[in-house]
Amino acid sequence: MDTVPAKHLLYRSRSTEWFGSDHTMNIYRGCCHGCLYCDSRSDCYQIGEFDRVRAKADALRILRDDLARKTRPALIATGSMSDPYNPFEAELQLTRHALELIDAYDCGVAIATKSDLIARDVDVLASIQSHSPVICKLTVTTADDTLATKIEPGAPAPSRRLAALERLSRAGLFTGVLLMPVLPFLEDSDENVLGVVEGAAKAGARFIYPALGVTMRQGQREHFLDGLECAFPGRGLKERYLRQYGDRYQCASPRARALWEVFSQACRERGILYDMKSIIRAATLGYGDRQLTFFD
Repeated sequence: MDTVPAKHLLYRSRSTEWFGSDHTMNIYRGCCHGCLYCDSRSDCYQIGEFDRVRAKADALRILRDDLARKTRPALIATGSMSDPYNPFEAELQLTRHALELIDAYDCGVAIATKSDLIARDVDVLASIQSHSPVICKLTVTTADDTLATKIEPGAPAPSRRLAALERLSRAGLFTGVLLMPVLPFLEDSDENVLGVVEGAAKAGARFIYPALGVTMRQGQREHFLDGLECAFPGRGLKERYLRQYGDRYQCASPRARALWEVFSQACRERGILYDMKSIIRAATLGYGDRQLTFFD
């Protein structure tokens, strides 16, 4: 695998509003899951050859040094720009070794992934959770494996992700679903959203956090709309998106309000958290002053 240079792995977040994390970390650059809608492909991030995965050179030493400079334990988010459990991770184990370092320095972690490979690291995650918050977030935009194959062609099937979620949940880890994006005109039906909620509930999810729409901006927009045309020929989705949203960035489903009512009611009935502050409070409960500092 090729590498890219890096000076640091840990970067301080501007706020703690996103799952309480105060730092971000990306061991890899680029992603091979091929999701049509991925915002990380946007021109503003300047990630050339986005579909080719590269590792950060000397990543573990850099992370160790970054962690050693911390004056207090961090809650580190990973998976924001590239999936930490891409297929190469099975052999390279950079994410696993990074988690071991995070554990050694008494930090917490919030992981976002579309891969069931996260379940491999249940032992390290359990060790971290013994002293710091752990939040496992598996992205599931549909419970339909066939539909997912068209919009997330390189990612493990949703059924595999939900099975991994169940394994993490049974191990006592704080685990849930990112229901985002919900693609307008493809996934924004009651049946699709309720299918994800039901699958997550059966797997033991503590939370589901939704975004009932999609984002489109320069670079990513063209890839997304052209991808829809190829994956769903004859449906006129590109023209429909352009007519509905033009060059907007935030593209909420036309059914967002009705979907929210259906979604939130289903979550309440199943005891699943779905608003950010409640999720953060539950994830950080019992970890001393973390609950207060994350809301400062």
